[in-house]
Amino acid sequence: MQLSKNSLKLTINTMKQSIYVLVLLVALGMQAQEKEDATMVSETVKEAKIQTIDSTKPTPNRIKIDGVSAVVGDYIILESDVDKTLLDFKQQGISLEGLTRCKLLGKLMEDKLYAHQAVQDSITVAPGEIRDRVNQNIEYFSKQTGGMAELLKFYAMEDEASLRQRLMEIVKIQFLTQRMQSKVVRDVEITPEEVRQFFEKIPVDQRPVIGVELEVSQILIAPEASQEAVDKVINKLKGIKAEVEAGSSFGTKAILYSKDRASGRQGGLMAISKRMSLAKEFKDIAFSLQQGEISDPFETDFGWHIVMIDKVRGQERDVRHILLIPEITNEKLEEARKEIDTLRQRIMAEELTFDEAARSFSDDKETRNNGGKLINPATYDTHFELTKMDPEQYSQIEPLKGNEISIPLIDETRTGQKRFKLLKVTNRYNEHVADYSKDYIKIKSLALKEKQLKEVEKWIKQKIEDTYINVNQGNRDCEFQNNWLKK
Repeated sequence: MQLSKNSLKLTINTMKQSIYVLVLLVALGMQAQEKEDATMVSETVKEAKIQTIDSTKPTPNRIKIDGVSAVVGDYIILESDVDKTLLDFKQQGISLEGLTRCKLLGKLMEDKLYAHQAVQDSITVAPGEIRDRVNQNIEYFSKQTGGMAELLKFYAMEDEASLRQRLMEIVKIQFLTQRMQSKVVRDVEITPEEVRQFFEKIPVDQRPVIGVELEVSQILIAPEASQEAVDKVINKLKGIKAEVEAGSSFGTKAILYSKDRASGRQGGLMAISKRMSLAKEFKDIAFSLQQGEISDPFETDFGWHIVMIDKVRGQERDVRHILLIPEITNEKLEEARKEIDTLRQRIMAEELTFDEAARSFSDDKETRNNGGKLINPATYDTHFELTKMDPEQYSQIEPLKGNEISIPLIDETRTGQKRFKLLKVTNRYNEHVADYSKDYIKIKSLALKEKQLKEVEKWIKQKIEDTYINVNQGNRDCEFQNNWLKK
C-alpha cells in the first residue's frame, strides 16, 4: 500500500521539482541585504556584514555568525535566505500550502549537500554554461515582468550587472546540484521483473489513471532561400572572418550581426561539450578547430555560421559564433504555402497517406523517417497526455476530430524563421486505469524513479554522516525529513 502511494507521489513531485528548484534558486538569488549585527569569529573576516558573506561559494574557514541558519560542509545558509525566500514566494503569488519554513530550510540544506559533494568529487561547471543559462533566465523573466527595468525593480536590484553576478552564483549551485544528482542515479537500472513486481504491489483500486493521450504527426515545409540570398550571407561571414583575422573583435561582430539572440548579447560566447544536444555540423566544426582558429562559413538547420574557438578545456570548450540567416522573400514564403496546401489536398484526395507524405516531402529531419510522428520530450515516446500538452500545440490539436488534418499552420523557429506545417492526430487513447502491457513504458518510468529515489535517500543518509553539518539552535526543533541533526 505504501509503495503505491510513494510511486504516485513521486511522479508528481519529480515533475514539479525542476520548476520548483529554478524558481527557488532565482528567488533566493535576489535576497542580498546588508545586516549590521554580524559577529566576527574568523581572522579572515574583516567586515561584519551578512552581505559580504557569499552563501553560494565555499568558505575557506568555518564561520559562526549571528544570522546563520545552518552550515553544510563549506556552504552556509543564512536566516535571511530562508525568511526572504518565503516572503518572495508570497509576493510572487506562489502557493505556500504545505511549505513550512523548516521544509524550505531542509530543501536548501539538501541543495548545499549536493553542491558540496560535487566540489569534493571534482565536478566542474564551465563559465560559459553558466552565462548561457543566466542569459536564458533573464530573457525569460524579462518577458514575464515587462522588460529589464521592471525585472530589476521587481527584485530590488540596482543594475543589470548586479543581477547577472548574483544569478551567476545561484546558477552555478544549480548546475552542481543537478550534476551531483545525476551522478548518484546514473548507474541505477531496472529489470523487467522489477517493473512487474512494482506494478503488482500496487492494489488494483489504487493503480494510477492515465489521462487522455494522443499520438500526433506533422509535416513541415520550409521555404528555401534563393541562391543569391545564400551567397550574400556566406560573403558577409567571410568578410567578418577576414576583419577579425585582421584585428577586429569577434565578440563585437557577434553583438552587431548574430541572429542568435541569446549568445549574441554575450559576444557570441557559448560553452559546449560533445554530450550537448547541438547540431551535428556545429559540433563537428567546433571540435575540429584549435584555440584561436576561425571556421569557414558552414550551414546547419538554423542558418549559416562561423565559429571561433575561444578556449579549449579537455572535452569542453568555449566558442564564439555568429549566425546569419538568408532572407526569405514573400514570394518564397508563398511558394512554400502553396506546396503544403497542394500536399494537403493530395492527402485528402487519398492520393497518398499522411505517413507517405511525411516520409517523402517533410523538411523535418527529426520526424520524417517516422512518418511525421512527434516525440514527447518529457517521456521520449510518441504519447502526449492531453492535459499536459504545450498550450499552443493543444490549441492547434484540440479542434481536430477523427482523421482530420489541420489547415496549413505557420510555425516559427527560435531564430524567427517561418515555415508551414500540417498536423494530424494519428491515435487517440481514452482515459484508463494503467495496464501493464499497454502502459509498460510509463510503469517502467515510475518503477525506475522509485528505485532512484531509494538510491538518493541512501546517498543522502551516508553523506550527512560524512559531512560537517551544523544547524542553528533556533532551528533544532524542526522535524526534518533527513537526519540533519544527526540524532
